[in-house]
Amino acid sequence: MPFPGVFDLPWWGYLLVVLVMTHVTIAAVTIYLHRHQAHRALELRPLPSHFFRLWLWLTTGMVTREWAAIHRKHHAKCETAEDPHSPQVLGLSRVLWGGVFLYVKESRRAETMQRYGHGTPDDWLERHIYTPGQKLGIVLMLAIDFALFGFVPGALIWGVQMVWIPFWAAGVINGVGHFWGYRNFTCADASTNIVPWGILIGGEELHNNHHAYATSARLSNKWYEFDIGWLYIRLLEILGQARVKKVAPIPRLTRVRQTIDLDNLQAVITHRYDVMAKYMKSLRQIYREEAEKLKASLDSRSLKALKRWLGDDVDALTAEDRQQLDAVLEKNSRLSLVVDMRHDLAALWQRSAATQEELISRLQDWCRRAEASGIRQLEEFSLRLRSYAL
Repeated sequence: MPFPGVFDLPWWGYLLVVLVMTHVTIAAVTIYLHRHQAHRALELRPLPSHFFRLWLWLTTGMVTREWAAIHRKHHAKCETAEDPHSPQVLGLSRVLWGGVFLYVKESRRAETMQRYGHGTPDDWLERHIYTPGQKLGIVLMLAIDFALFGFVPGALIWGVQMVWIPFWAAGVINGVGHFWGYRNFTCADASTNIVPWGILIGGEELHNNHHAYATSARLSNKWYEFDIGWLYIRLLEILGQARVKKVAPIPRLTRVRQTIDLDNLQAVITHRYDVMAKYMKSLRQIYREEAEKLKASLDSRSLKALKRWLGDDVDALTAEDRQQLDAVLEKNSRLSLVVDMRHDLAALWQRSAATQEELISRLQDWCRRAEASGIRQLEEFSLRLRSYAL
């Protein structure tokens, strides 16, 4: 007779156990590994920190230094050939189904560990148990599952635990999160929010928000988005077990300035993703107005393509798409102007060598040109720019 284990549960009881245990693992990854260790967005007291380390050792065998280093390199080299797991470079299928193998391959690169693995735990437990005994942890978890639930249910529960993070984190977040979904912010990478409700993967579903504000402890940004990882962090904060260091800035608008000053400039640069999101909204309004005029010279397919091109970063377009976009813009001076103005606006926070005085002058000149353009949306947007404040 097979060993029944300490708990003899109905089928739905085992399912509930799996969901709870894997959700704790997800919480450990997003709170401890991601937001605390990789990005230093919050501080954790020893109790939750050690609990998360122990739980991850048992359920994933991942080493904190390796995970943090690989993720930091992902941000530093995003969507390039050096990105450890970019679906834009390697293909979605390879990252989705083989993300864990890409992780293991990168973890063996000494250069990655040395350059990006700084500041992670280096105590006695890490040196003598968690790092050298990373496989021992998952074997111990198997024994615990056997003891609690019996051989067959325990083996099934353990199997789900072992594939949960490789699929959902290494596969779905690193793959789908850079391939499909919606974008609140026009980042330089291809990151997307998979869905607006970050529950199953602890809030990591809001991946575009994270890439826009990588050091934010809160991944939700819009009123309709929900980040369950942030809920847990706030509960830990209430219990005195965590301290949030940084969250994404919330835009503040004051009276409209007649003259651009340093505070206005710094606010525009700080809230650059909000600035661009609002600008793109204005651009879409202008597109709808101009689409009627372009119907005579463009078919419906070309009009849809134009809308997509206008929503993309011009520098990211293929040579063929850029050539077609330029041909359309030659026929429409209003669209051509707002595309050029978008490029000039983005240049404000891309010119690191410019002095503060030069940037203030350029922002002032941008607002002057927008208000003299005769385009209502640009005029209204210029007034909004003049009202940003820290």
